[in-house]
Formats: sequence, structure tokens, C-alpha cells
Amino acid sequence: MKKLVAILVSILFVLSVTGLCFAQAAPAAKVGDKAVKADDKAKDKKADKKAEKKAKKVKKVKKAKKAKKAEKKEDKKPMAPAAPEKK
Repeated sequence: MKKLVAILVSILFVLSVTGLCFAQAAPAAKVGDKAVKADDKAKDKKADKKAEKKAKKVKKVKKAKKAKKAEKKEDKKPMAPAAPEKK
């Protein structure tokens, strides 16, 4: 019986201590969250700008590749035989 009471008391002690720790950390976390959110917004803006620049570069590269392919196709096309001259 003494062991059971000792176990229950120790469990309650641990729960109360952890509960107090969480209760103290919660207000500090809320204040810190605002700062983190502001930092995240700034990082998101930077990431968006980088993504836009990368997308523009990719589009330019794709356009250049298409132009090269079009030139190669034109070069490979056999020339039509000359039409016979009428007399």
C-alpha cells in the first residue's frame, strides 16, 4: 500500500511540475511566435522573389532552346527542286 501511494504521489508531482513548465512557457511562446511569423513573412518574400527570378531564367532558356530547334529544323528541310522553266 505504501508503494502504491508513493508511486501515485511521484506521478502527481511529475505531472504538476511539467504542467507548471508548460504554463510558464506558453505566454513567452506567444510573444515569440509574433516575431517568428514576421521573420517567416520576410523569408517568404525573399523566397518568392528568388522563385520568380528562377522562373524567368528557365523561360528564357526554354525560349532559346525552342529557337535553336526551329533553326535546326529549317536547316534540315530539303530544298524543293527547282521548277522547270517554261519556254
